[in-house]
Amino acid sequence: MRAVVCTKYGSPDVLQLKDISKPKPKKNEVCIRIRATSVTASDCIIRGFKVPFKIWLPMGLVIGFRKPRKSVLGMVFAGEIESIGQSVKKFKIGDQVFGFDRFGFGTYADFKCISEDGLILEKPSSISFQDAASVPFGGLLAMHYLKKGNVMKNQNILIYGASGAVGTSAVQIAKVLGATVTGVCSTGNLELVKGLGADFVIDYTKEDFTKSETRFDLKFNAVGNKKVKLNCEKSLTKTGKLICVDDGTPKFQTTDLDLLSKYMKKGQIKAVIDRVYPLEDIIEAHRYVDGGHKKGNVIINL
Repeated sequence: MRAVVCTKYGSPDVLQLKDISKPKPKKNEVCIRIRATSVTASDCIIRGFKVPFKIWLPMGLVIGFRKPRKSVLGMVFAGEIESIGQSVKKFKIGDQVFGFDRFGFGTYADFKCISEDGLILEKPSSISFQDAASVPFGGLLAMHYLKKGNVMKNQNILIYGASGAVGTSAVQIAKVLGATVTGVCSTGNLELVKGLGADFVIDYTKEDFTKSETRFDLKFNAVGNKKVKLNCEKSLTKTGKLICVDDGTPKFQTTDLDLLSKYMKKGQIKAVIDRVYPLEDIIEAHRYVDGGHKKGNVIINL
């Protein structure tokens, strides 16, 4: 099968398209014929081993110090089940599925195996493979942090980085939850964020949003402290919270993925796809994501 292999850390040029052996499912696993995956910011961080010093050791213990222990990267998948292990009960051959394998990786390939108890769900028939592959990464992160912020109806929240994979999901999920949303982004993304339902948008290239007199119940930094640190002293309510995607290690749940799937099926949230590349052009896809200016998601078609 075709697979993109990463045998050392570095620039996008370390990625190589090769033919490798097709995986066989264990007794509790399904083997998925992948139709679409996503190049996420996390994929690029892992490929380059670009991690803060304070988490260098634990990250190295998990994924490898000198090179990735699992040479085929990629966390997001959408496709159909090609074969199943003998004890699998939740799925059958031919089921169209989507999901997320945060530490198992392996989605930059024609086939991938994953436990039937992992983050995998049947894909709604109304959702394309590309759209399904745009949901898990940003959607699950946004869901985790909005839950952590205890977002509720009529709350006033600000989302910095509202045009990225996490931000576009956070804007839409917060609106479903009934919050009043202010999205912060650059000039070229204002209409996109408005179209996702944001009540107010701020162009950070023209306006210093940190000096706003509005008080927020939650300020969510969806791009990380390395890019910007939000000033919160004078802009939060008495019980307001400041939350960043760098805070802790999120625990993802199948129930959250199922909720995201239902939101998409009902049209409450929609996929935001910036660019689509074939597997052969994954180096260019990584270069584009490394640039830090993508809108929503970058999808790989297989």
